[in-house]
Amino acid sequence: MKIICIGRNYVEHAKELNNPVPAQPVVFMKPPSALLINEKPFYYPEFTQDLHHEIEVVLKVAKNGKYVQPEFAGEYYEEIGLGIDFTARDLQQLCKEKGQPWEIAKAFDHSAVLGSFYPVDQLNRNAIEFELKKNGTTVQHGNTKDMLFSFEDIIVYVSQYFKLQMGDLIYTGTPAGVGPVQVGDQLEGYLHTKTGIEHALSCAIK
Repeated sequence: MKIICIGRNYVEHAKELNNPVPAQPVVFMKPPSALLINEKPFYYPEFTQDLHHEIEVVLKVAKNGKYVQPEFAGEYYEEIGLGIDFTARDLQQLCKEKGQPWEIAKAFDHSAVLGSFYPVDQLNRNAIEFELKKNGTTVQHGNTKDMLFSFEDIIVYVSQYFKLQMGDLIYTGTPAGVGPVQVGDQLEGYLHTKTGIEHALSCAIK
């Protein structure tokens, strides 16, 4: 199982971090040990002083494929959920300044929180609204219609380099509003479905 992540997929998020808007998807990976599931608490790591939340829509890959063509890309996911890509922003900045990879800032243990999944037919796949609340206050609110690269674009692009396998997870990028978390914070993710707003993710910071 692979965790494939897309960076800078919302224009306003790229701008808030003073990053250029990419011409093609920015791809990075997390190892399986990054997963945090079943609403288990997240323990603030000792190696960062500036840990940020990044709420993302997550695709679960439904079948194996390589060099997926655009007309078939929509067949490669049947379930959609929410996740948090935790980022040690201070470490990431140091890595950027040195021209080094970001793994220690993005791929550490339990940095990929994963919530509940919902069948695609329960969602408007072209305009999925979602939000993250921190201690009851909305801090991020996004809609997948604002993504630079659609789900299908991502699948086509990524599958050129990595064989997609059933069960792989694709974190599709975060909207604007990323920010720090502290010990004691409670994060709640909400996904807007065709029938209402679903509480799709919960994570306590310990």
